[in-house]
Amino acid sequence: MQRFLSSAVNRIDAKNRVSVPAHFRQIIQSRGYSDLYALRSLDTPALDVGGPDLLDQFEARIAREDPLLQTADDLSFFYHGDGAFLRFDSEGRISVTDFMRDHTGITTDVAFVGRGNWFQIWEPSQLESHAAAVRARLLARKRRADGDQAINQAINQDRSA
Repeated sequence: MQRFLSSAVNRIDAKNRVSVPAHFRQIIQSRGYSDLYALRSLDTPALDVGGPDLLDQFEARIAREDPLLQTADDLSFFYHGDGAFLRFDSEGRISVTDFMRDHTGITTDVAFVGRGNWFQIWEPSQLESHAAAVRARLLARKRRADGDQAINQAINQDRSA
């Protein structure tokens, strides 16, 4: 199965539309999506975007919860109340709406970033900042893991000596 990979930045046109990157459009078309489901990300100024199957996954998550508990209600409020369908036109564009702008800060350009089975929409400078923070966290984690591995090797060498 094809995955949404890589990233691209496209300019918003005079009619407030933006072209979805060609390699993303190919995946969208191969999956038969005519509409895209977009959800305001909970912890970043981005939209999580996929086909109706993404919403199906979220609704399956709600169904696993006890309907009498707050979690099911909160998830429904989030997935349905913070989500919207984006119309994908025949030219491969989507309209840039207030729904998108209010959460992301998008003004003139839209950044698209692949996330495997779905993708995200960002304001480009926000994406750059987020990408730098992600890389810093991963580098710090790698360095801790490398340090832990070196300590374990030293301990094992001391034990065998």
